[in-house]
Amino acid sequence: MKKWLLLLALFSPSVARAELVTPQFTQGSMNSTTTTVQEIVEDITITKYGSVLNTWDGNNITHTSASSGGIVDSDSIFTIHTVGDPFTLEVTTRAATQVLETQVIEREIDTTSTTVSLSVFSQ
Repeated sequence: MKKWLLLLALFSPSVARAELVTPQFTQGSMNSTTTTVQEIVEDITITKYGSVLNTWDGNNITHTSASSGGIVDSDSIFTIHTVGDPFTLEVTTRAATQVLETQVIEREIDTTSTTVSLSVFSQ
């Protein structure tokens, strides 16, 4: 009786068996082609800020100031050097955070790459 149970257990459908598989080919090859498409969109904004600027330029002009603060001090005085002669005076002042220039760059970069590979094998 034990023999029948053992024999029945070996040949029952719920038992998994592995079989040895021997390939029937001797050589072969495989081609593969991969294509990649990439799109990059960039928006670049460049903002240039100026530093504090206080300058003056002129002809036949003299500048005096009791303090060392320069031309923006309240005690800054511009006088004509030679009265009666022509004169020019140009005063330039600028705050530190003033925007000098803004540049906007918009660009799009499209790339396509293709990779082709060949594999050759033999047994």
